[in-house]
This record gives sequence, C-alpha cells and structure tokens, in this order.
Amino acid sequence: MKTIGLIPNWRKKNANLVVARIDRFFSQRSIRLNLAELSRVDFYSDTSLADQLADWYESMELIIVVGGDGTILRVARDLACWNLPVLGINMGHKGFLAEIEVEQMERFLQYIATGQFTCHERMMLDTRLRRQDKELAAYLALNDIVISRGPFSRIIEVESYINNDFMESYSGDGLIVATPTGSTGYSLSAGGPIVNPTMQLFVITPICPHSLYNRSVIISGNDLISLQVDSRQVEVMLTVDGQVRHTLEDHDQIIICRSEQTVKLVSFQGYTFFRMLHQKLKV
Repeated sequence: MKTIGLIPNWRKKNANLVVARIDRFFSQRSIRLNLAELSRVDFYSDTSLADQLADWYESMELIIVVGGDGTILRVARDLACWNLPVLGINMGHKGFLAEIEVEQMERFLQYIATGQFTCHERMMLDTRLRRQDKELAAYLALNDIVISRGPFSRIIEVESYINNDFMESYSGDGLIVATPTGSTGYSLSAGGPIVNPTMQLFVITPICPHSLYNRSVIISGNDLISLQVDSRQVEVMLTVDGQVRHTLEDHDQIIICRSEQTVKLVSFQGYTFFRMLHQKLKV
C-alpha cells in the first residue's frame, strides 16, 4: 500500500484526534496519507467530491472515511466512479456501513498496511426523475430512494410498476426502494427485512400504509421499477440516501434500476455481516 486518501467528517466530535492517530500510524510505516482538509472538502456543497478532490484520482489506492454512515454514503456516491476500495471508520451511531469502530482502529489499520483485506462490491441504484416526458434529474444511490410526504399529515399515493406491469397502488406516508445495503436503514425502521448486502435485489417497503396489510416486496436486481406520484396537492419529496432532495409534482415518474456502478467496501477475514449485525442490533 503506497498512497491512501483520508476523508474525515470534521464536524464529528474528536475527529481531529482520530485523524492524528491515523496519520501517525501510517507515517511510522512510511505510507503516504493524503488528508482532505476542512477547506478542501465540503460535504454540504452541491459540488461532487470527485471534483473537489480531482487531483487525487491518479494516485489513490484506497480511501478511508472517518465519520458516520451519512459521511460514507456521500463518499460512496461521489467517488464510486473512481472504483477504489472504501474503508469506513465509524464515529456515528449504528454505523452499518463502517467496517470498524474507532476503539479497534489500529488493529485493522495494520491489516490495511499489510494488504490483509478483501473488498465486497455493493450494488447501487440509478434513478431518473421524469415530468411530462422530460428528464429533470438523475441520481445514483447506495442505500435507498424514498418518496415521502412533506410536513402536513395528508396521505399520498404512489403507483408502482415492475417491468411495466402494474404491481400496487400504495396509500400512506410514502414508499422506500432500498438496496440490500440500505435494508438496515430506513427500510428496516419501516418494517422491511434485513438482507445480506452482497445480494442483487430491491426491497420495496411502504411507509405507514393506509391499508390492512404492511408488507415489503422483494424483487430481482434485474427488474425495472417505475413509480408515479399522486400528491393530492400535498408536498411530496424524493430523497436519495437521505441526503439529496427533490420536490415532486402530481404524475411525476421515478424510474429505478440497478446501476452498472458499484461500491467496493473493505472487509476483513472473520468480520462477517452477520457478526456485525448482531453487534449493532443487540440491546
């Protein structure tokens, strides 16, 4: 390992102390560390991180992200085009995307320094927003696409089609389309199933449905999902990974499919998804 990029979320408490430990660790092993300074990386900017860190592209072999799942999601979306391994060090709450916690950091950084790690590819979603036959926006997501109502407690309706075949008309607070990676996020809170993140599928979960049943639907990752919104003059939002938002109008169409782009998340021997799941969800 010659050059590693380090992207911290400086707004996290004690982020500077964690960064100093990582910097000292790799300096002692003569491994070059490129640090994304506060003045260079703005997670709240509309400018892609790939543009903010364009000079990194040719030299990086691996990206380390220090923060919570939100930080990792932003890095994963913006830098997926670089096709580099990403290691998350959790400074957030649950940290399902982060492979390791700060308390055990040095042991796993040693594995990075000696090349004792593997990468698991995670599928992503391509989403297109169409209005009156015009494409307004396109998004890439790692976790989920959410259609939800605004601040008023009014029911919205979302019609769903799979490969152009009508599936269901959902009335309620909205709908979540999640990847296996996103199955432990909002979809789980809404009653959706937990899915092994290496699988290739979609989980469609209604949010507080106004019906006698509340069931998620699992479909193939090769399927094409088309959603149409009936807002009934209520504000409706399209949210990408809980971070990017777009206001929807009546009859807007959201088309979702598996992206050709994937994210490579670093993993270590013996540190399995199910072991992590038990640690994160135990009470």
